Amino acid sequence: MRLLAALRRLPKPVTAARLAAETEISPRQLYRDIATLRAGGVLIDGAAGYGYTLTEDPALPPQSFSRLEIEALMLGVASLGDLGDHALTEAGRSALARIVATLPDRQARQAANATMRSWRPPPADRAAVTIDLDLLRRACWDEFSVRIGYRDARERRTEREILPLGMSYSPRTLMLVAWCLLRGEHRTFEVPRIETLEHGGTSFRPRRVQLLRDYVTLRTAEWKRKEQAAAVSS
Repeated sequence: MRLLAALRRLPKPVTAARLAAETEISPRQLYRDIATLRAGGVLIDGAAGYGYTLTEDPALPPQSFSRLEIEALMLGVASLGDLGDHALTEAGRSALARIVATLPDRQARQAANATMRSWRPPPADRAAVTIDLDLLRRACWDEFSVRIGYRDARERRTEREILPLGMSYSPRTLMLVAWCLLRGEHRTFEVPRIETLEHGGTSFRPRRVQLLRDYVTLRTAEWKRKEQAAAVSS
């Protein structure tokens, strides 16, 4: 699977040395794996000394997108460099490579010619995240609580257990929407202000979807009240 992912992602043709380095295997093992994939029906052009190109992957169903849809996908993944962390950006690029691998030749060429920026560090004025984002993401997905040490904008530090619901990305910072067990209400936290993070051990499945819906309803009502107040004052 790592070899297929590398063949989809890397500029073509890909040399055996590059593929071996990407998949962390020896060149001899790489040649055996290429032969195994070909025997399984994967069409890989090229040979040792020339480089390899994945021309057809039966593991992926054919797909079709309009030119504008392809451009939107490329732009969406490229923007991750401004919004997300390195792991999220690489995941987006890997997913996009798998999508492009399923496109007909003409659309694949359109995708290859679309402008796509490589990942780069977040803007210099963006606050750095010091906690384990992988643990925080798993807590959201698997619906278990986490205990955090949090320092707010007034430099007050609190320890609390929260039910993480989801993260919101922006060029300035990364926000976490959660249900705070200490306050008994929805709260938003700036992730860079979270100083410590550990598994809380409390499962809240299957409450996450409803808690998120409640949060959206609450925020929507607040926005409407602000709009009405602004209209009255004007």
